[in-house]
Parts: sequence; structure tokens; C-alpha cells
Amino acid sequence: MNVAMFSDCYFPRVNGVVVSIHSYAKELLNRGHRICIVTVEYPEEYGFGNGIDSTGGMIDDPNFSVVRIPSQSIIFSKEDRLARLDKWHFVKKHMDKFEPDVIHINSEWLVGYFGAMYARHRHIPCIFTFHTMWEDYIQNYAPILNKKISHKIGRDLVKFYLKSSDHILAPTPRIIDVVKEYGVDTQVDLLPTGIPEELFNYTEEDVAIVKKRIIEKWPVLRDRKILLFAGRIAKEKNLEFLLPVLSKVNEKLKGKDRAALLVAGDGLYMDEFKALAEKHGIQDDVFFLGYIKRNNLAMLYKVAHVFIFSSKTETQGLVTAEAMFAGLPVVAIGEMGTADIMQGDHGGFMVAEDTEIFADKVYKLLTDSNLHKAKSDEGKKWSQQWTMASLTSRLEEAYKKCVILWKEKHDVSE
Repeated sequence: MNVAMFSDCYFPRVNGVVVSIHSYAKELLNRGHRICIVTVEYPEEYGFGNGIDSTGGMIDDPNFSVVRIPSQSIIFSKEDRLARLDKWHFVKKHMDKFEPDVIHINSEWLVGYFGAMYARHRHIPCIFTFHTMWEDYIQNYAPILNKKISHKIGRDLVKFYLKSSDHILAPTPRIIDVVKEYGVDTQVDLLPTGIPEELFNYTEEDVAIVKKRIIEKWPVLRDRKILLFAGRIAKEKNLEFLLPVLSKVNEKLKGKDRAALLVAGDGLYMDEFKALAEKHGIQDDVFFLGYIKRNNLAMLYKVAHVFIFSSKTETQGLVTAEAMFAGLPVVAIGEMGTADIMQGDHGGFMVAEDTEIFADKVYKLLTDSNLHKAKSDEGKKWSQQWTMASLTSRLEEAYKKCVILWKEKHDVSE
């Protein structure tokens, strides 16, 4: 099957949508499908790559291609780009050459719009993955907007794609509920982002090297209990919540084996977050790694003692599943995608947004070796349901179903 995946972001930009698209593309290629990713062009300073592998390499496969649409900057997001509106014929030319059997839209901006229009123009089945709750996110990018207005813009934006598609994929049960709340009756299938198992094909020696490099940079971490956060450094990740949590954990530890927060990721909120750490007086307990390639992140899960996650807006929260897959116990706020991943205290503790409760669970995992091991073993087993192998089979079935639904809708016989 020829699958064209449309997305307004792709490598070198890194976020959950990019990871999802890329991981599925790799697995689909392994199963004999042809994949073309249609996305925006990034300036050279972004670190250009024609399909950077999730482990930092390149996808070298004759059945894989990336179409980069000339783009322009976006005022409200320095990390992102906006495809140029006048490039419709550019997209159409490349797609006519690729001859897709199905269009898979993964984002809601102009690239996604080109995908929806091409599917309609050429009468091709179209499937949409509802990755992002834009009704919650838009105000973070455009704070000058009234909350009620930004909420409506986010809803209307997503509803256009939901109604333009022949089939819908949702990464969590909560997103399926949202589709129903929007009054859309298009069929929806549950399809989380999978964990690429090859990321975890490392040795103890590999992990030792990563740990050695961290300690060489920050010798004080040699005797610290390491709490790890991984993700984009953005305001919507609720990172400020973790600072008083760290303070409370260290109060409970009473100076013995003091805990440190290791932050893996980068983003526009970085300077403000560092300033907040200073404001809380714990700047010496917070360490910033910057952007980390996914294969190195997979090893960081082995270096840390507890994974802590504060976001309340994740549609999925794949990093919690990855941490559990590596055997790292998780403490996270139980909202949105995180709640769907953990479904209670599987692989750690899912708690309310309460610094005292959160800190207490972290403290118990740091000081009770039996509890730590039990949660580590539990997480390894629980996370198996998110492996790429099992989930890609479901994606293939969704593509087939999309084609069938399109034919029924347009009264096309076999």
C-alpha cells in the first residue's frame, strides 16, 4: 500500500507527533509498504535531515521519501514553520507522482489542509489521527486570545479534519470521547503510539558510558538520587509543579542521598524554567541536558531512579510508557493521556496535582528498595501492550477499513 503521511512537523523538529509518525513509518516500511511523508521545509540552522531516524540516523530505504514544502516562520512559535499557502500545486505534483492509496493526516494546520484537499481532489480515502487537543493548547501559543475564543478556535480547527476524514484514529480512549463530544459520527479506532523496541537494544556498558558522561559534567550527581523528566520544555508541560516537589522530597530525605532533577529536553520555556528554579532556591539541584536523541534517552531511563511527569495536557504521554518499558518507576499526574497509559498505579503511582502527595510517592520509591523493584517489574509487564509490532498491525487494519468506509460512502464497487 502507498501511504502518504501529512504533518505540519517532522524531524528535525521533535515532539510526540513526530515520534509517532516516524515510528509507524519505519515499521510500515519493514512490512513492505511505500511511505511518503509530506511536511514543511526547515532552514539549515534547524539541522536539516531527509528523514532522521528516531535513533539519530537516516532511513535508507527506496520505499521511503520526504516531501518538504517551502515554509515561513510563525510569529507565535519559533520552533515551528508554516507551509506556504501558494504551494498547493507543488504538493499535488509530488502526490500525483507518488500515487497514494490512502492519505493519513497527522496535524491540523496547512500541511494537514493540503492533505485533506488532495484526498478530496483526487478521490482518495483519508484517515486522520487526532493527536492534539488544540482547544487546550492554542492559548499557550496565543495568550492574547480570550480563553473562550481560543477554546472555540481549537475545537473548530479539529472538527474540520474530523469531518473531512473517512476514518479517525485516536491515541487514547479519552480522545475517542472527545470526538463524540464534538458531535462527529465518523468511525473511530483506538491506536496509541508504539514503543520502538530497538531503542532499548543497549548493553550495560552503553548505559555505564552515558552515566559516566553525566557525572563527568556534574560530579555532584555521583551520590544523588536522580529524578528524570523528559519532554519538551514548554509551559503546557506544567514543569513548575516539579520544583516544590523536588524541595519536599529533599526535606523528607533530610540531607541523606539528596535528590536531583535531571531535565532531558529543550524548548522555548527553558529560560523561564531555569529562572523559576532559582526563585525556588533549588538551582543547584536541577540539571539541564538539553535535547537528547531517543536512543540516549532510552539509556537515561536506566540511569535515573524515578521518572516524574507533570503534564496535564498529553493526548498520550508515551514517555511514561517508555520509562516503564525500561523498568523505571513512574510518578505522574493522573490526567489525560497519562491516565490512559498508567490506568492507576501500574508501574508507579498516578496521583492528583498535589505536591505533598506527589513528593511522598517519590520519596517512598527512593527509600524502599522492595517497592522500587516491585514497581519496576510491574511497569515492564504493563508496557508490553505498547510495542510497535502489535500496534502497527492495528494501523494496517485501520488503513484497510478506511478504504472500505470510503468505498461505502462513495458507493464504489470493488
